[in-house]
Amino acid sequence: MNDNIKANLRIGEVNRKTSETNIAVRINLDGKGESIISTGVGFFDHMLTAFAKHGLFDLHVEVKGDLEVDCHHTIEDTGIALGQAITRALGDKKGIHRYGNFILPMDEALVLSAIDLSGRSYLVFDCVFTAEWVGEMKTEMIKEFFYALSSQGEMTLHLKVLHGSNNHHIAEALFKGFARALSQAVAINPRIEEVWSTKGSL
Repeated sequence: MNDNIKANLRIGEVNRKTSETNIAVRINLDGKGESIISTGVGFFDHMLTAFAKHGLFDLHVEVKGDLEVDCHHTIEDTGIALGQAITRALGDKKGIHRYGNFILPMDEALVLSAIDLSGRSYLVFDCVFTAEWVGEMKTEMIKEFFYALSSQGEMTLHLKVLHGSNNHHIAEALFKGFARALSQAVAINPRIEEVWSTKGSL
């Protein structure tokens, strides 16, 4: 079995600095749902806190972005860094379930999330928001966040809103549902000694 898994050290850290953002991310896939989040975008902080809590991931995210422009670079680049951190934490992916799915209700909102940690990046995002903003976060940036995360996290990700009318509820259900599906996908199965693929690698 993967040495990182044996030692319970499935931790990924990324420091990413550009002319637009300066980001530090640390995730422990075997955590307790504890988080320290500071992105400068209040609603985004709320979503990342919910992601950590409901996935039982310990997550530390600190972002200094060009919010004087808008929230785009801050949110997209955080998705890039978090995806890279998840990839690093998973290592060779030996022993993991690989797949995860969850249907999460939040009041009138109902969201389906499905993940394959296949090494092949692909996003299907079936969601329409009726408001331009939720708090200080542009709703269009939710898709951009998941696109960046799925790309750098080397995962196939399907997110589909089955029902919903409140934009806050829909957004929160997306993040929480994703967290629960990812938690399933990264979980260790003691019966899986190698990588769960006929190809022998992911």
